[in-house]
Amino acid sequence: MPAYTFEALQVDGKTRKGVVEADTAKAARALLRGQSLVPLQVDPVPGGELAADGTQRSGRWGARAFNSTQLAIWTRQLAGLVGSGLPLERSLSALADESDDVRQRNLIASLRAEVNAGSSLAKAMAMHPAAFSPVYTAVIAAGEQGGDLGTVLERLADDLEERQALRSKLIGAALYPAIVTGAAIVIVIFLVTYVVPQVATVFTGTKHSLPWLTSAMLAISAWVRDYGWYALGVLVVGFIGFRLALRNPAARQRFDAAWLELPLVGRLARGYNAARFASTLAMLVGAGVPILRSLQAASETLNNQAMRADAEDALVMVREGAPLASALSQKKRFPGLLAMFARLGEQTGQLPLMLQRAANQLSAEVQRRAMQLATVLEPVLILAMGVIVMMIVLAVMLPIIQMNQWVK
Repeated sequence: MPAYTFEALQVDGKTRKGVVEADTAKAARALLRGQSLVPLQVDPVPGGELAADGTQRSGRWGARAFNSTQLAIWTRQLAGLVGSGLPLERSLSALADESDDVRQRNLIASLRAEVNAGSSLAKAMAMHPAAFSPVYTAVIAAGEQGGDLGTVLERLADDLEERQALRSKLIGAALYPAIVTGAAIVIVIFLVTYVVPQVATVFTGTKHSLPWLTSAMLAISAWVRDYGWYALGVLVVGFIGFRLALRNPAARQRFDAAWLELPLVGRLARGYNAARFASTLAMLVGAGVPILRSLQAASETLNNQAMRADAEDALVMVREGAPLASALSQKKRFPGLLAMFARLGEQTGQLPLMLQRAANQLSAEVQRRAMQLATVLEPVLILAMGVIVMMIVLAVMLPIIQMNQWVK
């Protein structure tokens, strides 16, 4: 049943807003009048509008109703309500009433309308691909089929929170070096384009030759002032062309494969993607999703296209009868730790548990390496910035020292 947002007048003259479910907008207005309300505006919920591909948008202009943090919190809240024995429809109604965000409230109302009409929660979520990923809906479908939706929602919330925590730690580790680098670039450009030319005008009237460092710095300053904007334009065009080139699947796969071969960031990328793959696979298999479908969904979570291709090759091998551990061990881009834990899981019949342990160890390793890299980068960047600023200061000071010698 479709959902409609409304604005209506109450008996006391106050304005009331909310969401109502009805077959048509006319029926929604009649329902409001039956509640002694005067409808002023009745509009379809944005989440209930069909997109061109037959799915439904999650909000106005297809905007996402949940970010990653909000989705984890909402999943945890829904798990708590469903796990306490509250019916799914009432749980969704409670979450819709408590939501302060209009897009989230409309999305939840759309889900509740579909559930009331007899649809499963997974099917209702699949109609909003901008808000709920295929992995998310697959886990929900497995929980509904197994009759243990509350537990599956708890497990899904745990996975979302762990993934968000890992991403936050990686961003936090990279934030300080990024700020230092940006500040250094701004300071150097300011010194080269403004300070150095101002000081150079003092020595333009002298007939003596300037020190080589000062001459070199003046040449760099002149080049930046004359061609800096052109260079920036070339960089922007090159960046845009590079991004467009990466839209080609073959070029993107070659680039991602080369990225994995880099000394430091390559190992971080390999560990991060492997941890995400193992965690998703453990959650899906633990929820009762068939192994082939789990592998397909888990491979789609990999950002690195080269590793995704390896995961899809492993899926083909498993479909042909090979054990999961054997298929993963033949793909060298995946850490050997993952294949080892998969083998232990298959031997002991505890594959989800062992995959989750592999994901935890890989995540811890990624965090440790990221912190080590950030710890090394911080002093290196500060030292590099100090050396560059010192060169600029020397380029300014050397002519002054030389002029004092001329006066003497």
